Amino acid sequence: MDDLRGTVGRALSAETRETFDQRVAEQAADLRGLIDAGAFDSSGFAVGLECELYGVDSDGHLATLPDALYDSDGRTREIGLHNIELNSTPQPFDPDGVAAHSDELTTAVADLSEAATANDIHIATDGMWTIPPDGGTADYFGTVDRTDGITVADNMHPKARYCAIDNTLLANAGGSIPLSVPGTDHEFPTILVESLTTSIQPHLQIPSTEQFPRFFNAAIRTMGPVLALATNSPFLPGDLYNEVDDPDGLIDQTPHELRIPVFEETVNSAGHEKAGCPEDIDAPTDIVDRVVDDWTCGPFLREWEGDDDDPHWEFRHKYGTYWRWVRSIIGGDASGSVGDTAPDVATTDGALRIEYRPLPTQPTPEDILGLHWLVVGLLRGIVAADHPLTELAWADARESFYNAVDDGLDAELHWVTADGEYTTDHAVIYEEVFHLAERGLCEQGLSEDEAAERIDPIRARWEQRTTPSRWKKSRVSEAMADGESLTDAIESMQREYYELSRRGEPFVEW
Repeated sequence: MDDLRGTVGRALSAETRETFDQRVAEQAADLRGLIDAGAFDSSGFAVGLECELYGVDSDGHLATLPDALYDSDGRTREIGLHNIELNSTPQPFDPDGVAAHSDELTTAVADLSEAATANDIHIATDGMWTIPPDGGTADYFGTVDRTDGITVADNMHPKARYCAIDNTLLANAGGSIPLSVPGTDHEFPTILVESLTTSIQPHLQIPSTEQFPRFFNAAIRTMGPVLALATNSPFLPGDLYNEVDDPDGLIDQTPHELRIPVFEETVNSAGHEKAGCPEDIDAPTDIVDRVVDDWTCGPFLREWEGDDDDPHWEFRHKYGTYWRWVRSIIGGDASGSVGDTAPDVATTDGALRIEYRPLPTQPTPEDILGLHWLVVGLLRGIVAADHPLTELAWADARESFYNAVDDGLDAELHWVTADGEYTTDHAVIYEEVFHLAERGLCEQGLSEDEAAERIDPIRARWEQRTTPSRWKKSRVSEAMADGESLTDAIESMQREYYELSRRGEPFVEW
């Protein structure tokens, strides 16, 4: 612990910040040159996927995952002791790669679940877990040790980089992290409460550096319609609600994707936008400039991590705190990175890739994969079809996204059709979304039937007008109508969700 505090203390010094920022600027200049020289062009499209999950005990409470569960390739630690992330092996975006990618995720979740059960732990797939840990949610996320001016959260993984980021945000947020969303108003002594949120993050490798801005800007404009199909986090743990005068009204008011405001409010609490909807880019090198211009949070120096010969180490670390809902990753392969604190950035190998971040973890592997193939197919299809979606104003795209956060499938969504016409008509929007996703999958060699089958679990949500968040709100409302309190109704819903998700059937079959 003394070594941890010593390293964090060095990270928080003005001297470290100056050295770090200087190195980032120098490394960014090198990366701009490499991008301009075409060093990140590649031979073809590739895909990867990150998937964040929870550990819970036999009673459904959030629980610490044992170290043994991380001793397998493709599993990485996240900020909370209850979190784990699965990182896929990168695959070519072709029929064999699609099949291998799908089989790998399904097997990885099953193997992790089996290993967890052997350690008296269970794995939960959700976007916001709502059964409080033993002792209560506020205590779990609020228990810290403050020594020598350094705050260390008891239930955060004891990594110096996590702790440095936490202490930097705390210092600039006035010593506490607020959480103020419908029904609750709290102050926490750490950012750890954001570990309630989990996500899936599809990656799409773009072979042409020149075309990268078009894919990136198109991705921003898809976030609203795609998230509206994916919403899965309308509630907090029931014991966090401390300002509820009208429980029935809360069900209507709470966002369908509460995970987004929870994450944004915590990491933006220092007065700097660290998470949000990214601006469009005009040139591939803009992705480097955005990182350089971003507020430095938790600076770290490569020599503190041992012998690491990556010439862009500090840039890579800073990129890890650039939490926009669509990010570009420079270099490496198309797999998941090593967590939000250090995305994989290589030197002259690899390619440029889109990391698509707005989606919550889904109920089952089939739902996760359906969304993954919808996203990568949609981005590929938009560009292959020369679709004019990027003509949609950025402000409309941003509004569409946050409307989906609040209202899910009831959101006002903005779109530009293949004919160049502006529309908010859901029927028109989703007809094009699914058509373009299939077009993109077919461009990569899948048959029409195979392409349709890959996204069917998500298309069925639109056809049935249902999403996990709608299901959750309905279950809580029904339980309250039967006399349960808000807290008990949320817990009842969560237990039913967990039992249904364990069966492995896609959400639309519940």
